[in-house]
Amino acid sequence: MPIQGLLLVDKPKTWTSFDVVNYIRRIVATVEGKKPKNCKVGHTGTLDPLATGLLILLIGKEYTRRAGELSKLDKTYEVTMKLGETSTTADDEGEKTVVSDTIPSERTVREALQSLQGQIMQVPPAYSAMKINGQRAYKLAREGKLVELEARPVTIHFNTLTSYDYPFVKFTSRVSSGTYIRSLVTDLGKMLETGAYMSDLSRTSIANYQLTNAIKVDDIDQENITNLLERLEPMEPAHSSS
Repeated sequence: MPIQGLLLVDKPKTWTSFDVVNYIRRIVATVEGKKPKNCKVGHTGTLDPLATGLLILLIGKEYTRRAGELSKLDKTYEVTMKLGETSTTADDEGEKTVVSDTIPSERTVREALQSLQGQIMQVPPAYSAMKINGQRAYKLAREGKLVELEARPVTIHFNTLTSYDYPFVKFTSRVSSGTYIRSLVTDLGKMLETGAYMSDLSRTSIANYQLTNAIKVDDIDQENITNLLERLEPMEPAHSSS
């Protein structure tokens, strides 16, 4: 019997989202007695390799066809940013440049976080999967080419400071789909006049789906995968968003 359902996975650091999909696809193939390429497995939103946290996998045709619907859900992240430096990739992977040794007060940091709430215009990072004339921005950036992406509207529902121990700022952010946390951190660094890059990221929820209910990759196998699946309500007729 074909496996159908939704699987909440806790993505490990250094794994790509595609790595997780491939891992689960091989398990599904074993259970169904098929070749992996004939098994439908997708996800609802990429996490960068250095990020950890909630990845929703969709298994089976009835679920993978709803990827577009589920990819539009709001997401919550626990973010750590490092002040005083910038990074070519806006995260810990890139080449660093020292910008400032100024130490902002906690009040200043909190005010900066609060000022970047609501609908804002955000420029995606150069190292992103956005396309420019049919080519991925990150490929152009790696080739040393100038990457100019247009700002687009995103919604930051809230930014809540959880700890500040210079140079590290930790905060929780709930955002609309399509928001780049690396860009949010870059903008905060500019506001604080210190520079900043994202040093750690964990996705803790997607709408009402929680990381606390997710399963670690190593704990999923052909014996238990069907028992770990969640179900979705039947798809409603298409309607315009407000």
